[in-house]
Amino acid sequence: MAPLKNLETEYPIIDSNFQNFCASHGIFSVEDFLIHDLYMLAAFAEQNVSSERLKEGITQILSIIDDMHQPWLNGMELLEDAKRNKHFLPTGIQGVDLLLGGGIRVGQLTELVGPSASGKTQVCLQTASNVARNYMMLYLDTGNSFSPQRIAYFLGKTNELASAQAKNQILQKVMSNILCHSVFDIFAMFDVLHQLESNLRCQERGGGCRIRLLIVDSISLLIAPVLGGTSTRGRALMASAGYLLKKLAHQHNLAVLVINHTVGSEGGTSKPALGDSWKSIPHSRLLLSCDRGSNVYNVSILKHPSMASGKAARFVI
Repeated sequence: MAPLKNLETEYPIIDSNFQNFCASHGIFSVEDFLIHDLYMLAAFAEQNVSSERLKEGITQILSIIDDMHQPWLNGMELLEDAKRNKHFLPTGIQGVDLLLGGGIRVGQLTELVGPSASGKTQVCLQTASNVARNYMMLYLDTGNSFSPQRIAYFLGKTNELASAQAKNQILQKVMSNILCHSVFDIFAMFDVLHQLESNLRCQERGGGCRIRLLIVDSISLLIAPVLGGTSTRGRALMASAGYLLKKLAHQHNLAVLVINHTVGSEGGTSKPALGDSWKSIPHSRLLLSCDRGSNVYNVSILKHPSMASGKAARFVI
């Protein structure tokens, strides 16, 4: 679903006045309406001098949501969809793939949590290098951490016996399959994700090579700055981001992998950033750590739809 500003041409009622009214309540896209109290929003509209036009705009948005709503599926249809489309994408890291039963799940949002220097970006880059051998992927880089040199290094390790010409062909193919965008705030991410959604629809109609993996490194760098203060706007933006990522994963059969940092908590322990509201959004949550002074990494399951929490593995990158 698009940002409100993209709907004005087709729906004149969604004009700048309506958009400004919505923005004052933390609503910037159609998705945001799904997590707001519409009765309260209508009450605020009543207090505005353009109340009737604002209420018409709210009605128009609800109509758009209704038109885009997918029909309900029964259990057998969901099972067939899972068998046909919701497979795994191997990360290329043996310990992680064995732990997850094959890799990260297509159609789901997987979160990788860990403190600074715990190897989160390295796992993302290794996963990107492995998936891009066969599929296109999108890497959203929020902190200038994407490293094409590291991608080349991982490819070199897995193709040590190949000829120089073969190595170069593999490298060119993989690099061509990785689309990297630098995004430094949550609104830029929304713009990229809405464009991705449009592109995916075109790809599904036209065939050809399709994007299968979306990496956000890191989601916490984009969301944490909007969560400060007592305003509910930040939480609404966070919920919208999570909803959009999960919708892209499910509707377009993407594997979505996001990075989250850890923060201190009571008792001197650490916990995933972004709080309890975000905790329910990822389908799977993995905790990553690194043994001090070594290249041995530990990964454990904090949350998974079909596996018990606490399962763990070790690996070397």
